[in-house]
Amino acid sequence: MTLRKKTFNSFLWNLSDNFSVQIINFLTGIYMARILSPSDYGLMGMLLIFTAVSDAIMNGGLSTALIRKTDRTEVDMCTAFYFNIITGIVLYTILLLSASAIASFYSAPELKDLVKIAAIPFVINAFNLIQRTRMIIQMDFKTQAKYSIVSALIKGGSGIGLAYNGWGVWAIAWSGVIGTLTSCILYWWHSSWKPKLIFSMKSFRELFGFGSKLMLSSVLDVFGNNLYTLIIGKYFSASSLGYYTRAFGYASLPCNVFSGVLSRVTLPMLSQIQNDDERLAFIYKRLLSLSAFVIFPLMVDLALLARPLIVLMITEKWLPCAEYLQLLCFAFMLYPIHALNLNLLQVKGRSDLFLRLEVIKKGMMLLLLIIAIPFGIRAICIGAIVVSFLSWILNTYYTGKLIEVGFIKQITILMPVFGYTIVMGACMYFVQKIYTENYIEELLWGIFVSITTYIAVSSLFHSKDLKFFLAQVRLKK
Repeated sequence: MTLRKKTFNSFLWNLSDNFSVQIINFLTGIYMARILSPSDYGLMGMLLIFTAVSDAIMNGGLSTALIRKTDRTEVDMCTAFYFNIITGIVLYTILLLSASAIASFYSAPELKDLVKIAAIPFVINAFNLIQRTRMIIQMDFKTQAKYSIVSALIKGGSGIGLAYNGWGVWAIAWSGVIGTLTSCILYWWHSSWKPKLIFSMKSFRELFGFGSKLMLSSVLDVFGNNLYTLIIGKYFSASSLGYYTRAFGYASLPCNVFSGVLSRVTLPMLSQIQNDDERLAFIYKRLLSLSAFVIFPLMVDLALLARPLIVLMITEKWLPCAEYLQLLCFAFMLYPIHALNLNLLQVKGRSDLFLRLEVIKKGMMLLLLIIAIPFGIRAICIGAIVVSFLSWILNTYYTGKLIEVGFIKQITILMPVFGYTIVMGACMYFVQKIYTENYIEELLWGIFVSITTYIAVSSLFHSKDLKFFLAQVRLKK
């Protein structure tokens, strides 16, 4: 099988994995949000920065270093495995000891016990990371898709059951533990690899030398993204944070699916051609255009249909989050583009540049956040849009240096997709002016008009991206 065909098949399986899991989580979230209160989600949101940073420490670093290393050995695998276990136990202990301080910071006593449950997945994941890493190296995304879907279904089912029986915020926490444990069991049941009692300091230093910078970058990225929840939880009410976290979850859903697919598939694939700059640049430009072709219209759709979606899905008690959702959609629109730019640095082994970029971007984010706080949550969301655009400019600096696909060239590549999306958005806006009293009609007509308009405009201007997707559909028949 050629690299192109293997990559596309991996992309499809990874997309189905991410899409299916996110849809299951999305539908589960709708049902649970109708039962639970905004303050329940606000309480979990208060813990998000602590659990997300810990998760970044667990998942970043050695796993990526193993994927990129073409001459990896059994010693490397075992060394990374035992390091992950130690890290998981240490993280859980730190969170356990910090529980009282976290509860005091937010003036929310419930968090003291909630932390103890929300942190359990770190220990479970520690036993699972190398099993997953080996499948990524082998580009076996089909098996991963199956296990992810099963785990998501069990997690969702347990969450709904617990919420229905009055467990409140504990339903969210315990369902996460159950889903993680299910995934771990499935991966170990399938994998033929079992760790040996080997730990090499030489191997650790080599892996950690590359992976530590990525881990720090990942921690900075996660900390920066979740800094908003920390600030909102501290200075605003739990309900306000609940509205924000729901909006953030819905806005990030399409981007998490697509960015996750791009990162997981392109890293092992591009690592195989890391020394061929001409081929790297060609594939990178195609991925850039294809990503924008999918994600730009999707995010504009979500922004324009935010109000009817929120009311119909999770009732009018959540309506205040519609405005936040609209703004955050434009903040997340560029995330797949960010992922591609940063992936290139990993492929080229420049984790030092990766870390340098994250430090600069997070400093910029913190500055804009401080400026926005006095003006409320709406201003914080607008600040996130500005940060995303400025981050794109910064990310493309090194892309231009490494493979000569910098900011101006990327603008040129993406300009046609910008045009198609603007036309589609304008047509949807006029439809909304007609159907302002009926949420169902507004939603259905909006979806119909967006799809037909986007495909029609893309066809009219002979979009290469549309031709590519149509060609793949024909090949599958």
